[in-house]
Amino acid sequence: MGPRILVTGALGQIGTELVGALEEKHGQGSVIATDVRDAPGCRILDVMDADGMLALVSEEKVTEIYHLAALLSATGERNPELCWKINVEGLENVISAARANGCRVFAPSSIAVFGPDCPSIAPQVTPLNPTTVYGKTKVVCEQLAMTSGVDMRGLRYPGLISYKAPAGGGTTDYAVEIFHAALSEGHYTCFVREDTRLPMMYMDDAIRATLELMEISSDTLGGARGGYNIAGCSFTAGELVDSIQRHLPEFTCTYEPDIRQKYADSWPNDIEDDVARAEWGWAPEFDLDGMVDAMFAGLQA
Repeated sequence: MGPRILVTGALGQIGTELVGALEEKHGQGSVIATDVRDAPGCRILDVMDADGMLALVSEEKVTEIYHLAALLSATGERNPELCWKINVEGLENVISAARANGCRVFAPSSIAVFGPDCPSIAPQVTPLNPTTVYGKTKVVCEQLAMTSGVDMRGLRYPGLISYKAPAGGGTTDYAVEIFHAALSEGHYTCFVREDTRLPMMYMDDAIRATLELMEISSDTLGGARGGYNIAGCSFTAGELVDSIQRHLPEFTCTYEPDIRQKYADSWPNDIEDDVARAEWGWAPEFDLDGMVDAMFAGLQA
């Protein structure tokens, strides 16, 4: 028998594409998509409902949980108590159900775990002193991966860029919003400075990294298993505009930084992913121009 897979937060930016990739790999009947919102093909499940989580995992004989339900950085800072409850207590409910049923767990981390004391190019091992509540919840997530007693793995996702689902309230959302604005209005007002450089990744690379990590034998994985650095392409907002103008020469962008600039300034400009490359063969496929080309191809289709 193949795996029985539960996905929380299945209607989010990552979940929308991960569910499809899992169904393609393991068969549609093997994947149980859940979210707090109602949608065709998606069951309602609140990760704060510990009893409901345990019952579903037990009844469906789930063997793997991809736990994507979370509040992201910009949204989480507006409601820090709720961010902590969903991101930490929700994960604890997932771990409890997984432990009781012998499940493996994927729980994503984020570049938000890094703080202003991190080098501009973040190594795998460095002090984790984030300034945001969201970042703090992801540090706890990584710690739980090592102490939970279950086979739990994670990736420090960079900013993720996709045309298939809207961004979910993160600081790097400008890199998704800008494409829609470019096509619909020919102009975008960016909420970070032109010279703001951040690690980013096209969603196809992120989904592939997730599936690859979960395929690896646990014996191969070391101390970074709760949050591997994975690099895609690092660029400034201005460089993104330049690449977009290859497709739309008349496109313009102005810059009006808001509170999200403060969050971006606390994160590294790039990340080292040598540990992921060595332990499970990670390598990205999309650079900046390749990602921009794919975004326009998808949106214009």
